Amino acid sequence: MSGVYISFPFCSQKCTYCNFASGVLPKTLEGQYVEALRAEIVRHNWRWTPDTVYLGGGTPSQMDPGTLDSILSLIPWRPWKEATIEAAPGSIDAVKAAAWARSGLNRVSLGVQSFAPRELARTGRRHTAETVAADVQWLREAGFEHINIDLIAGLPCQTRDSWNESLDWVEKLAPDHVSVYMLEVDEDSRLGRELLAGGGRYSAAEVPSDDLIVEFYEEACERLERLGIHRYEISNFARRGAESLHNLKYWKLEPYIGFGADAHSFDGNMRGQNVETALQYVEAMRDRESAVAETVLADLFSERFFVGLRMSEGIRPAEDEWKRFEEPIQRFLAEGLLEKNGDLLRLTRQGVLLSNEVFAEFVA
Repeated sequence: MSGVYISFPFCSQKCTYCNFASGVLPKTLEGQYVEALRAEIVRHNWRWTPDTVYLGGGTPSQMDPGTLDSILSLIPWRPWKEATIEAAPGSIDAVKAAAWARSGLNRVSLGVQSFAPRELARTGRRHTAETVAADVQWLREAGFEHINIDLIAGLPCQTRDSWNESLDWVEKLAPDHVSVYMLEVDEDSRLGRELLAGGGRYSAAEVPSDDLIVEFYEEACERLERLGIHRYEISNFARRGAESLHNLKYWKLEPYIGFGADAHSFDGNMRGQNVETALQYVEAMRDRESAVAETVLADLFSERFFVGLRMSEGIRPAEDEWKRFEEPIQRFLAEGLLEKNGDLLRLTRQGVLLSNEVFAEFVA
């Protein structure tokens, strides 16, 4: 079974830490984008019947419910085993939540990032903790059992006290899934560029140290575990049976189809990527009836280690994989970054914190 990813790169604001190909874009472009999105889905030759759907972005929750339903109606086999929408806090009400449920959605991922007022103000977020609590209430009243809350460790002004304030709110709201990301510093976000340049804009000088960010992450792991929310992937935690079925496809190298700007696809052999921006996407669909920017042959030998080791359960390498990667495996076992249990290989607690260094050894 395959998954479907739908990109909606439109937002009402651009957060300083965001490194996605999304932003505040003209309303006229949004209408053109939706039409191009419908056209791409209609033209797709369905080799598999999808069992998961994921709407990301961007902020797909700001889409009109009727428009959203018209897009979902083009995808085979509704209802799906899992259908997720990413939502910005404050973009939900009782009417919208009920409409989502009727459209076949059964999981909502709330991009909270923080419950602390100073952190929210520094990063351009507009919600409050009370906003998130109201959203969760609307969703539960509409019948949504699976609710995810995203947090970021490393936001400007974040302290031990404010981080624990966010974790306290998670405990109070009792979601069945939590994602905890450590702040990514790269050229694709305004805050990332400022940090790399050594500047002070976007409150870059108030970003916690790397050691403190690691401490925040480990504190989250411990507290969530005590709540029965177990880590099943480096950044993802869930109660038993509440893991994200769609995201598991990425980590288990199962096929998925991407529609929209900057969407990726994988058919088990080839990887494809659409053009990056919403405008490029609209133009590509208009001019050549395809938005694909490139396709490459997947290196499944390396990728299985790269994505498989992200999962807490680890991987069982085949005999030829043990031979190909014998040197880095033995080195990481000796350094305490990997551990072996029979034929199972997985990251240790320290290996999780240094996972990028580990993964780099398995990328061709």
